[in-house]
Amino acid sequence: MKIPPLNPLKVFEVVARTYNLTTAANELLVSQSAVSRQIAVLEEYLGVQLFTRERVGVRLTDVGEVYAQRIGPAFEEISQATQFITQKYSDNVIRLRTYTTLTARWLIPRLPRFKVQYPDVEVDIANSSAPLDFGTEKCDLAIVFGEGHWPDADATLLLEDVIEPVCSPAFLEAAHGGLRLPEALHGKRLLVSKYRKNDWPTWLAHAGLDGVYNKAEKMIFSSSILTWQAAMDGLGIAIGQQHMLDADIRAGRLVRPFASPLRTGKGHYIVTPSLQRYSSKIASFKDWLLHEAQETPAPATA
Repeated sequence: MKIPPLNPLKVFEVVARTYNLTTAANELLVSQSAVSRQIAVLEEYLGVQLFTRERVGVRLTDVGEVYAQRIGPAFEEISQATQFITQKYSDNVIRLRTYTTLTARWLIPRLPRFKVQYPDVEVDIANSSAPLDFGTEKCDLAIVFGEGHWPDADATLLLEDVIEPVCSPAFLEAAHGGLRLPEALHGKRLLVSKYRKNDWPTWLAHAGLDGVYNKAEKMIFSSSILTWQAAMDGLGIAIGQQHMLDADIRAGRLVRPFASPLRTGKGHYIVTPSLQRYSSKIASFKDWLLHEAQETPAPATA
């Protein structure tokens, strides 16, 4: 790659844009003689004359005009790219990537408390279940479900993943013989979330009922939120993520018939790029999230 010295090249771009050595010097915060010297360095490097002096200002030569037209957009692109990177950390917007279930069931009910503490900070939330890639993501941080390992990223556990069956009080009352023991799941309709389809087999294996899932009648939904709503409406029994359903359990909309929670070994993690410029707003938001997680009731035990 044949690239001239970048400082003289930048000086040339400014002079070509302003057509005046003094104006260029003021923009660059240098003397007019320094501007002239940098132009001379570039002309010597290229072996061509780029400007001719006039009574007022300077005029690009034909070759200088062509050169300016070619490099001008390159400097504009560099400027826009730099603004994009630096603005992420200087404005009052936090760009968070997470997913719908956690946003609706855990984050949104708590955001009013964040706004009380930080009224001037906006939280821009994008929901996605695609693999996390900070190289393409336009976000400052993400809350991601997994085991805590993502390439080129730092992860801090926010919420441990704890699952167990839940159903409506009416469904529990209507169940013949009740649902006192997991064996009572035989013949019951299982409500399944498409994106958490392994939760039922995992919990049933934990309960020693491996064969129940394949034989059971199942109703499958596109999200956990719909699955839990179906459970509240008495359509069957679902697997619940305890941190997402604490309010519903305390309000009596859902019950835990077996009181047999299972820690899956996974969790919801706050994930940030390994190489990230320090930002007080991001640090404050992360600390706030962790504080809210500490205030979240601990998963119920049997």
